[in-house]
Amino acid sequence: MSILQVHTLSKYFGAEHIFSGVSFNVARGDRVAIVGVNGAGKSTLLRIIAGEESATTGAIVPARGVRMAYLAQESRFDEGQTLRGLLDEALEHLYHMHREMTTLETAIADTNHSEWAERMERYGDLLSRYEHAGGYDIERTIERILTGLGFDPAYHGPMVLAQFSGGMKTRAALAAILLSSPDILLLDEPTNHLDLAALEWLEYFLKQWDGTLMVVSHDRYFLDRVTTRTLEIAHGRLDGDYPGGYMKYQQLKAERMEQMWKQYQAQQEEIARMESFIRRYKNSTLSTQARGRERRLQRLKEGWTGGSGKSESMMSRPEQQRKLSLALQANQRGGDLVFDFERLEVGYVLPNTQHITLITIPELELRRQQRVALMGPNGAGKTTLLRTLVGELPPLRGHARLGSNVQINYYAQAHEGLQMHNTVLDEMRRVRPAIKETEARTFLGRFLFSGDDVFKRIGDLSGGERGRVALAQLTLIGGNLLILDEPTNHLDIGAREALEDVLNEYDGTMLFVSHDRYFIDAVADTLWIVDNGVVTVFDGNYSEYRESQEQRDKKATTLVTPATPNVPKGTPTASRPTPAQPAVSKEAEREARKRQRRSEQLEQQIAVLESERGIITLALSGQETDPRRIADLAARYSVLERELQTLYDEWALVST
Repeated sequence: MSILQVHTLSKYFGAEHIFSGVSFNVARGDRVAIVGVNGAGKSTLLRIIAGEESATTGAIVPARGVRMAYLAQESRFDEGQTLRGLLDEALEHLYHMHREMTTLETAIADTNHSEWAERMERYGDLLSRYEHAGGYDIERTIERILTGLGFDPAYHGPMVLAQFSGGMKTRAALAAILLSSPDILLLDEPTNHLDLAALEWLEYFLKQWDGTLMVVSHDRYFLDRVTTRTLEIAHGRLDGDYPGGYMKYQQLKAERMEQMWKQYQAQQEEIARMESFIRRYKNSTLSTQARGRERRLQRLKEGWTGGSGKSESMMSRPEQQRKLSLALQANQRGGDLVFDFERLEVGYVLPNTQHITLITIPELELRRQQRVALMGPNGAGKTTLLRTLVGELPPLRGHARLGSNVQINYYAQAHEGLQMHNTVLDEMRRVRPAIKETEARTFLGRFLFSGDDVFKRIGDLSGGERGRVALAQLTLIGGNLLILDEPTNHLDIGAREALEDVLNEYDGTMLFVSHDRYFIDAVADTLWIVDNGVVTVFDGNYSEYRESQEQRDKKATTLVTPATPNVPKGTPTASRPTPAQPAVSKEAEREARKRQRRSEQLEQQIAVLESERGIITLALSGQETDPRRIADLAARYSVLERELQTLYDEWALVST
């Protein structure tokens, strides 16, 4: 069943064409990814669907009564708005239902009223919708979402949203729209500013959510886990509608492009044969056949359709997006030992000389040609560690000794190394003074800067364009140790893939911070994980790490489940097998919390049904005289009795 129809949308900004002829339907429950290069119009399309922007032509037709919620890339709030106030606004639809239900409960008591049946029907409908939307579990849902998105309790108080960081503002907006429980959820780069723990929580939440989703994201791992359909915006149009997530889209698109190229090349070969035949035999005894081929060739060029309905037309050369062209090499071989860490502590010194330690590395080595991803929650100190290693910050304690012949090339997350007043061309000359303008322009063309683009000021560029300038400098400078801080930020998927390719060919050493799990999988062979301020090492990439974590959790569960019934009551904890102790304790606590939550949910459900049963009992005790209404009430009473008995049995089970 279609929940949203998009008809022949076009969008122009002045004379600039963004896209046209975009049409598609979205079915209820669809999970749609919108992909394309930066500037293709993905976010514009999402804003038009959300009603935040108007199309030049075309129409958006949602199903009747559909509620949509939209997360923009940059969140803005009213002055003085608090987090709780924002969440209350998102829950207004539930509060409104609750107020109407309260009013109806009083009205239903008057069973002689002419509209009593209609009121009961309305009350039943509201009750069902309220319960389905989680109305009886609002506070726990709020806590779950805020905890999942990494909100410290300090944010729950009176602090206004204007005091939040950019990342926390995005999380606040995301929390609000998840709470609003819309029919269609429109998300524009929802993974921005989320650390890995929050990303994994959001993926789990969206996979469990039963609504319709449309999302723009450059996070390929995220798209694979939460979407089941992919729309590609390219060349100013909807260029493809593919079933499946990102990996399936890549496969199907490659197959489609291969088929299009085969058809195009076959037609070009056929045209070449016809042209050769025409030239050779136009004035010979085979002139009749030559003229026939000439007419067919003309029909191809004009896109002729015959009486049978069969069309012949000249195929256009299949269009392909311009891609970054990178090349990166270590300019000299460094020593086998790149960094030697000894009791290293990094962090900050406050004005009162107090030390704030963020990360401690007791003893660790970085070896030549290792590819290390530094992972950990936001605020853990990952960027601080990188800045310490490149000499921008002094260590608090200990040492990080650089190996012999090691030359560092550093890519900063916010591109602080770029001179904002310089042009793109100036920035190339700044790091390579001897480069000639013609050579520099040719070089910048590989990074998608063409024509007058090279004369744009760095300060006027978008985040993605600045990222491409920083990557261009990276390839010019060289170095045999790359230290990269979020190198995929602001890059579209094509640019990320190009960066992955060049880094996999790079013969030096890498230490990088990234939240892009797909990128980590493609590039890293080792993980340094910041856990409670200490770095631990895992040999492998992100997928291998997640698999090891899942295996560990399964093993812990296996240890707990069969062992628990066999432990006699009163057996001291210390006498149980030592390896299973932490798992038993953790699992038992988790199970107890789960049972407590379910018990409270059941009590709320029971209270609602008992209230309705009481109203019906009152009506059946003599206040109702209409035989048809009495029969309906009796039937509903029987259903309530069965439902309550089921809830009573489950409550007794989880409460013991």
